[in-house]
This record gives sequence, C-alpha cells and structure tokens, in this order.
Amino acid sequence: MGKNYRQGRLGEEIKKSISGYLLNGIKDPRLSTRIITISAVEVSSDGSYATVFFTPLTLSGEDSNEVSKEVLNAFNNAKGLFRTKISHDIKLRHTPELNFKLDSSMKYGRHIDGIIDEINKLER
Repeated sequence: MGKNYRQGRLGEEIKKSISGYLLNGIKDPRLSTRIITISAVEVSSDGSYATVFFTPLTLSGEDSNEVSKEVLNAFNNAKGLFRTKISHDIKLRHTPELNFKLDSSMKYGRHIDGIIDEINKLER
C-alpha cells in the first residue's frame, strides 16, 4: 500500500507543478493561449516515468484533432522545461521522465452517453 500511495502523491504534485507552470510561466503561445486541463498523472512503480494526460479546450470553429496534435507537439518540445520546473518544485533524487498523452475519456464518455440515449429511444 505504501508504494501506491507514494505514486499517487507524486502524481498529484507533478500535476500541480505542471498546471502552475501552464498558468504562470510557459512562454510557448501554443500552450499559453489555450485552456488546457491536466486530468491525471500516472507515475511508474519505480518513479522513473510519469505519464501526463491532458485535454485542450477547442472552440467551435476549430478542428479538435489538429488542436490536440499542436498541443501535444508543444508539450513534447517543452518536456525539458517542465522537468526542470518539477525538479525545483518537488525535492526528488530523480525527476521522472515525462510522457504526454491526450486524454480521450471525455470523448469516450460522450460516445457512451449517445449509445445509452439511442437505447432509451428504442425502448420508448
């Protein structure tokens, strides 16, 4: 139980650090001009890797796939900056290697809601 608890705490601290840097420090316009939600951070069992799940907010006239690719590229280009920020905020012997992934859980949830609505319409 102790290791899982530590991974969870470390994930939350990394999430807080990245979110703060997105709000108050990043200069890349692909990241600073967008509203980006860091939904979760999963840390590996040995603490050497952290997977950061994010969701960018897209406006009605924008292509969500294009925006997601642009934001993912920006995150990958700024990996070193985020890692440096994390190492200053959290006192660790080894700062985890960051991997950024698009969080598709909201899209999947909307899909499931649509299926449930269709089933309810067929039953009526």
